[in-house]
Amino acid sequence: MKKEKDSGFEADNNDGDPFVFRLYVTGASPNSSRAITNLKAFFEKYLKSRYELQIIDVYQQPQFAKSVDIIALPLLIKKFPLPERRLIGDMSNSEKIFKSLNLVS
Repeated sequence: MKKEKDSGFEADNNDGDPFVFRLYVTGASPNSSRAITNLKAFFEKYLKSRYELQIIDVYQQPQFAKSVDIIALPLLIKKFPLPERRLIGDMSNSEKIFKSLNLVS
């Protein structure tokens, strides 16, 4: 189990498989750029190499957005492990990411 000593947060999916996330963004907007930067820093700090992040620009790939019920962007969806979880925003609050995506064991 990976644990960040100074944060009190833990992230573990119990089977060693990587976490799988999809981030839906709107081009190079400021919120989208912040979300990408914040998520990459968060994942590198807490999940190390145990994650896959797929970034989907809904302007360039609208067909991918049609199958997802998007109410606001940027939207992060944790696809694996189940249950699927969603989070909207610029991903700047680490505590909210842990709680919303059910990463705390």
